[in-house]
Amino acid sequence: MKPPFKKAARVIEKIEQAGFEAYFVGGSVRDLLLGKEINDVDIATSATPEEVKRIFPHTVDVGIEHGTVLVLEGGESYEITTFRTEGEYVDFRRPKEVSFVRSLTEDLKRRDFTINAIAMTKEGEFVDPFGGKEDLEKGILRTVGKPEERFSEDALRMLRAARFVSQLGFAVEENTYRALKESAPLLKHIAVERKLAEFTKIMTGDHVKKACEVLVSRDLYRYLPNMEAFPGQLLKAAEILRPGALDETEVWALLFLVIRKENCPRFLKEWRLPTKKIKEIYRIYDAFHDRLSKEWDLYGVYTYGLETSLSAEKIHSLWNGEELDKQLARVRELYEKLPIKSRKELQVNGNDLLLWKNKGGGKWVEEDLRRIEKAVISGEVENDKRSIKEWLMP
Repeated sequence: MKPPFKKAARVIEKIEQAGFEAYFVGGSVRDLLLGKEINDVDIATSATPEEVKRIFPHTVDVGIEHGTVLVLEGGESYEITTFRTEGEYVDFRRPKEVSFVRSLTEDLKRRDFTINAIAMTKEGEFVDPFGGKEDLEKGILRTVGKPEERFSEDALRMLRAARFVSQLGFAVEENTYRALKESAPLLKHIAVERKLAEFTKIMTGDHVKKACEVLVSRDLYRYLPNMEAFPGQLLKAAEILRPGALDETEVWALLFLVIRKENCPRFLKEWRLPTKKIKEIYRIYDAFHDRLSKEWDLYGVYTYGLETSLSAEKIHSLWNGEELDKQLARVRELYEKLPIKSRKELQVNGNDLLLWKNKGGGKWVEEDLRRIEKAVISGEVENDKRSIKEWLMP
């Protein structure tokens, strides 16, 4: 058994010694069966939150109304959630109420997909009432029970389905696939922030093309912010992407490029991206278009900086089917050759120019500083105050 489970096994043992059941559940069990790295583990138990708090001396009420208690044990923290069933869903996202139960099967029945409805004992034995292990082995994504019911309870599960396709490359089971299209309009009830989190994971998965085909074929894209007019562009971006090639901001910049700049201010605003990220996207966009017209040179890399230049080059290389590593190495090589990396390293500033020319400020100061930067970067003049003054005012 992998270390995270070994450490947490003593927590389960204490719960069992108190007369209750406890199991590992959720994503950690799924990822164990997939051979993926395990970071955190979740535990479900027949003990109520109050009973859990009586077993462990150090706890935090992180979600006690939904049955979750954070247990601090052995220098680690574990989320322990009571077996529960859920009442009516009133907003297509959250249940109106939850009821604590003593049955593991009843708890697993409320989960979204069979691959997430597998439990494991502390000894490593699996409890799998809905065939999740078999679906994992076959690479199938299937809801627990009727898909229409699961999606009407929580409409975000439809985007989670596309996310699992993107991350795992699984095929969507026939009934689940059909229900995605029938239930797609329910996504209009989901907050943009929730959609953004899932869409970002979809676009950065290893099987993004397959996932975007699900988004488009099942009409899910129609209920993503300002995406209804751009299904072709979404598929084009997915076609260009390669596993692990771009980070989150770079993926948005690629979408920006295929959607075209005139559509993007509204597009990005409706997704409610942070202002800082929007500025980064615009900068990558500008660097990419400069790169389209010419090869990188010292001044180009200096102008945009290393990170933006690398981001633009990644997109350019993917766009044109070029060898990525070779092109990125070229950008890094140019950056290392720069005599200065930013204007802060320039040995003169605007005050020096005002003193030398003995005249009032204006646009000329910025223009002269830019001329000096170019001259220093090209090697025309050394980055030395006296040399720059002689070059500027012969």
